Amino acid sequence: MKAISYSSYGSADVLEYGERPDPKVGPDSVLVKVRAAAVNPVDWKAREGYLQAGLEAVFPVIPGWDVSGVVVQPGAAVDEFAVGDEVIGYVREDFLSRGTFAEYVAAPVRTLARKPLSLSFEEAAGLPLCGLTAHQVLYRVLKVREGETVLVHAAAGGVGSLAVQLARHTGCRVVGTAGPHNHDFVRQLGGEPVEYGDGLASRLRELVPGGFDAAFDTVGGEALRVSAETLAPDGRLASIADAEVFSYGGRYAFVRPDAADLAHLAELAEQGIVTVHVDRVFTLEQAADAYRLNQEGRTRGKIVVTVDQEG
Repeated sequence: MKAISYSSYGSADVLEYGERPDPKVGPDSVLVKVRAAAVNPVDWKAREGYLQAGLEAVFPVIPGWDVSGVVVQPGAAVDEFAVGDEVIGYVREDFLSRGTFAEYVAAPVRTLARKPLSLSFEEAAGLPLCGLTAHQVLYRVLKVREGETVLVHAAAGGVGSLAVQLARHTGCRVVGTAGPHNHDFVRQLGGEPVEYGDGLASRLRELVPGGFDAAFDTVGGEALRVSAETLAPDGRLASIADAEVFSYGGRYAFVRPDAADLAHLAELAEQGIVTVHVDRVFTLEQAADAYRLNQEGRTRGKIVVTVDQEG
């Protein structure tokens, strides 16, 4: 099969397009013909070796954890999916090797849900990792409730844009940091935009004098510090970007595959409650350029790579 892979840690220059062996399908997995795979910041961080303390790389590594596609072969123990089913998945294992930037991926059923019919394959590919991250942080870690005021950083990004929509659906007031060019987009999602940068804490206190009930940090550094400063006395803080959150009494979160959570997100997408904005689409051969663009950090929504369906 055609795939993107890398044989050593490094920049996007180590990514190669070429032939890789077709994946073997275990008893609890299904073989998915990939239609689209989304780019996530964690992908390039893994490729550059930043996650090697917790995720061993078995080279050559095919990157990518997000996928949308069609089941072409169920494993021997699988009765959840059949040939022809359209699925989405956050296909993460406990090591780096068998990712989604390929024509086929063998996906454990614990990582999959049925694709929302209301989303294109490109949109659907952008839902799993970011959607699960937002879902699990908001509902398991921060435990947001109706009537609360929630701060979301990078509200126009992949995780942030979905967090805004989910928190609004829960009945929260949502304030989201974003650059001025993304303020209208954040408003469309249901959030109240505020410009990040110098003076952010003052702007947030002006909007929410009593402090936030919950703050969701997706950036780290200064954003995390400001989040802690602008919490209500009993406010909750979570970060997916900076372990320094512990020093502020908050919690660090790393998303995990969860078929039930993913199915819930798919249901919300079917109902039109959450949408996925696709910023740019690249072909599989152009995956290195997709990663370079993502690493610049100014993406609105998601960057997606599509796979040629001939053959």
